[in-house]
Amino acid sequence: MPFDALSRLKRHTRRVGEVLAVLAKYGLADGLRWLNVAWIQDRLRSADGVRLRDQRLETRIRLALDELGTTFIKLGQVLSTRPDLVGTELADELALLQAQTMPDPPDVVRAALTAELGRPPEALFGEFEAEAFASASIAQVHRATLASGEAVVVKVIREGVIAQAETDLEILQALARLAERHAGFLRPYQPELLARQFQRMLRRELDLGYECDNLQKFARRYRRETQVHFPSVHPAYCSRRVLTMERLDGIPASDLAALRASGVDLAAFTRVGANLWLEMIFRDAVYHADPHPGNLMLLPGGVLGVLDCGMVGHIDGALRGDVEAMLLAAVENDAAELAEIVLRVGRAPAETDRAALRAEIEEFLDDYVHHSLRDLDVAGALGSLLGIIRRYRVVLPASLSLLLRTVIVLDGTSRGLDRDFSLAELIDPIYRRAMRQRLSPRRLLARLRRTGRDWDRLFEVLPGDVRHVLERMRADSFRVRLDHRHLDASVNRLTLGIVVAALILAATSLWTSAAPPRWGSVSLLGLLGYGLACLLGWRLLRAMRAAREEDDRR
Repeated sequence: MPFDALSRLKRHTRRVGEVLAVLAKYGLADGLRWLNVAWIQDRLRSADGVRLRDQRLETRIRLALDELGTTFIKLGQVLSTRPDLVGTELADELALLQAQTMPDPPDVVRAALTAELGRPPEALFGEFEAEAFASASIAQVHRATLASGEAVVVKVIREGVIAQAETDLEILQALARLAERHAGFLRPYQPELLARQFQRMLRRELDLGYECDNLQKFARRYRRETQVHFPSVHPAYCSRRVLTMERLDGIPASDLAALRASGVDLAAFTRVGANLWLEMIFRDAVYHADPHPGNLMLLPGGVLGVLDCGMVGHIDGALRGDVEAMLLAAVENDAAELAEIVLRVGRAPAETDRAALRAEIEEFLDDYVHHSLRDLDVAGALGSLLGIIRRYRVVLPASLSLLLRTVIVLDGTSRGLDRDFSLAELIDPIYRRAMRQRLSPRRLLARLRRTGRDWDRLFEVLPGDVRHVLERMRADSFRVRLDHRHLDASVNRLTLGIVVAALILAATSLWTSAAPPRWGSVSLLGLLGYGLACLLGWRLLRAMRAAREEDDRR
């Protein structure tokens, strides 16, 4: 029993109670189904006053996470990038989590700036607006002007957010550990690993130093791009809780009416943004992982401004090779190869029906690969592929899942700006260039060198390992360990069934022979034997039913 996980939960009893109360309110806590009563559900409302009884499950999950605050909002946003785990419907719903919260009062912000930067805002800036013009779950943003007269915005982590996040992260870690030990149907998804990945991501987002570094890297990398602009940062006015960066004045990409009224060529503007993301993904291997319209802005001259670089994806050599191999298999309509790549890259249960998976992928390719590039729905195709992957319980690496979700969001954002936009047409030349690079002598030589090193290491350790095994066999100390999972429970049920059968036979013999002591003509020992057989038989039926339900969940 993981006592450390239980002790963590015990330390935060009040917060655990709040979480359970919200889950129960939204009908998400299986152990609290007493709330699922019509007259109670009719009176339950979300934080926004929405009647919960009228909402579908995915919406209730989003509303519950929203009400639980910063950590759970961010958890939902991260899960929205994992349709291979939660499904496309829930992922799309969780992508709507863009919390707007009440900002901290001016005196709290003043104290935070003084503590972080060593001086109060009136000494740091020529002008500083004490009232925030935007506030989200983690940070709020203020307009300001430097002493030089440059217009900037100051992003400040809200008071108490970090401490609350640490408490919630500890609770999530404890719950993930309990799930890993006791929830067999969740074990293939490695909840402890997912919790650790989420913990690293959230702690980075709570440290604005990472976003400062990302902005500087993107600004240096694209400084020669005339149609793209990342805001510059002012490191002297930055810390872990404070980020000061150039203020961009333009039209948000989410304001479609204003964009159309500006007279800009939206098709050209859309292509600039899509090409930027594709170059980041396929050329630079580092990309902005949240291309939704709220993070994009039309600047004067038709320039694309990019905001909020807190979530950044990285593509290493192995991931690049896997993506290129998947694209090549899809283009060549090779369902068997694509299925093998999916199974090799992801984690699949041992009992996965590979033939059925290959058949579904073949049907998927038939649906999409014969379309012209202009008519190909990239987001729909990736969504269908992720749906197949989820049905077969294949868990993709977080980096690959984030990349696929970024492409889906990019396609949706681009089509929202230009309904005639085709992401596939832009991907095609980049894909062809990537294939040429994949087959270039330099890449082939690099792969040969890596393979040679692997074989060299294998030949170095193999003789010693073989000698060690042979020595153990000669000394009669070689042992093979077989791990029979879930066998104990099956043996226990079998033993219980034998005991029940023996009791029934013994009770029948006592009853028919009217063995004393008797009550009238009834043998009391026989009656007791029947009673015990019924009790144990009932327990056996319950155990068998529970085992079937657990198998169904797996």
